[in-house]
Amino acid sequence: MTDQDSYKQQLREFYGSRTTYDYEEGTRHPLEAKLLLEFVPLNSGQKILDVATGTGLVAIPASEKVGSDGYVIGIDMTPGMLHQARLKIAAARLQNIELIEADAEYFNFSDSSFDVIFCCEALVLFPDILATLQNWYRYLKTGGYVAFTCPPETAFMASLQQRICARVLGESLPHILEPLGTPEKCRNLLNQAGFRDIEIKIEPSGRYRQLRDSRLSGTVININFKGNPLLSKLSEEQLNQLQVEYKAEIEKLATEQGLWEDTTKFFVRARK
Repeated sequence: MTDQDSYKQQLREFYGSRTTYDYEEGTRHPLEAKLLLEFVPLNSGQKILDVATGTGLVAIPASEKVGSDGYVIGIDMTPGMLHQARLKIAAARLQNIELIEADAEYFNFSDSSFDVIFCCEALVLFPDILATLQNWYRYLKTGGYVAFTCPPETAFMASLQQRICARVLGESLPHILEPLGTPEKCRNLLNQAGFRDIEIKIEPSGRYRQLRDSRLSGTVININFKGNPLLSKLSEEQLNQLQVEYKAEIEKLATEQGLWEDTTKFFVRARK
């Protein structure tokens, strides 16, 4: 199994295990999906693609907005999340929505198939973000919208994780939040992919997290550094050192209320 295969498998397991994704403690997933939907004008009869649809937080309300003359396709590689989405679709008796279990990186749609492409939270997970945006550009009709969310590169303790990994490894690894981590980087990638009329809204948010466990699991490390090959060469001693240093830094930052975590999101839209 290659490092990228291992990375994809860990993504499936990590998200597949989150059976209460919509209601996780401190979660903003439903609100983020709602705000993303509001960021793009949807009309009856449109065809929508929701990439990394998860539990259907975007796809299901989108299908209600485009009506019986419209159609929504949600694609995701996580069976556990799609199962939750299917239960909700059945309960709502929706007929204009289709879910596809597949890796969206390798799944092709016909050119000019969609009026809008959504991706809530997941674009940072794609190994090649520019190639993904270029594919989405092809899938969109002329004048169609792409809309996604992503965190800044400073969110979710990313800088701390990167700093400690660099100390332990002796070299800096690119963090998963870096490629889309500033409005300028988002604009640059969208421009390279051919998009125009780029708009970015910044929604500041944050939360105090209790330090029940200050470890960085191997899965989280692998995901946050996109299965970087150097990670597979970490010795047991280096992994232990990483955990000790991370725990020490986290505890220095903690207050009586807990650890403050930046959960700010960029809401990004552009047109073909």
